[in-house]
Amino acid sequence: MKLSFQLYSSRNFPPVADQIAALAALGYRNVEPYGPIYTELEAFKTALDAHGVAAPSGHFDLSMLENDLPRAIDIARQLNMQLVIAPYLVPGDRPIDRAGWIAFGERLVPVAEGLRHAGLHFAWHNHDFEFVSLPDGSLPIDALLAASPLIGLELDVAWAVRGGVDAAAFIERNAERIVAIHMKDMAADDDLPEEQGWTDVGHGTMPWAALWPSIEKTRSSIAVMEHDNPVSFKRFAENSASGVAPLGVG
Repeated sequence: MKLSFQLYSSRNFPPVADQIAALAALGYRNVEPYGPIYTELEAFKTALDAHGVAAPSGHFDLSMLENDLPRAIDIARQLNMQLVIAPYLVPGDRPIDRAGWIAFGERLVPVAEGLRHAGLHFAWHNHDFEFVSLPDGSLPIDALLAASPLIGLELDVAWAVRGGVDAAAFIERNAERIVAIHMKDMAADDDLPEEQGWTDVGHGTMPWAALWPSIEKTRSSIAVMEHDNPVSFKRFAENSASGVAPLGVG
């Protein structure tokens, strides 16, 4: 599985061109950009090309995907991207029952269809709230995915675990829908409060070795390193790359 890096992890250490240079020096050949980066697309493309780095996947704001899909398609094509991902739903917009989540999934179908017609794939990226049981005991993520087989899932495994799910069982059950993997790791015993309880991948409490046989059954070809608030993105990137190497990620 190819090693990638979610550039949201390094947002506090501009400029992006320096981040790309540092990641390339650490052996990263893939990154995953997100919304604000696209406002300076040419500079981003120049940095990628200069260091031999690709962007096979990218996060796009839901508002752009729903209201200006041609712009998202144009960005993806300029970056030779294959996978377009919607990453988040703000708390006030989150449905409260299964019917609401099914309806939200149906909202995503025109996006997925438009991307398919453009030769691109679409996925939803989860946090913990999609794995918190609804009043009827069902999970939001199951209702969302039920809307259409065109909606893939970029599974953030650690967020799913924080939501309370049996990660291995979920991955096995949804292997055909999981098209990318986000790898975060959790610090032990509420350590690292300055890093919001996250730590370098392979150095925390996530049982990656035990989960890996299930992850390898998915459709994912990329493993994306992510940390919401690292003190040093270079430390995080370096330690995470070495932490996942024994799994065959590189």
